[in-house]
Amino acid sequence: MSAYLRIVRGDATPEELAALVAVLATRQAAPEPAVVPRSQTWRNPARAMRKAAAPGKSGWRMSALPR
Repeated sequence: MSAYLRIVRGDATPEELAALVAVLATRQAAPEPAVVPRSQTWRNPARAMRKAAAPGKSGWRMSALPR
């Protein structure tokens, strides 16, 4: 295992090292919140348009009924 923290100069006590590690651990960047894409289909005007009436047994009835 390699060391993540290396003392270049001076003689740090174990308490000082523990304080430094605690400060560095709290300074980690918080993860960015996940971006949830919003659906834009709810405000699409084409959504309100009726579909074409399909020919068939009840096609004439479905042509007058809203969906």
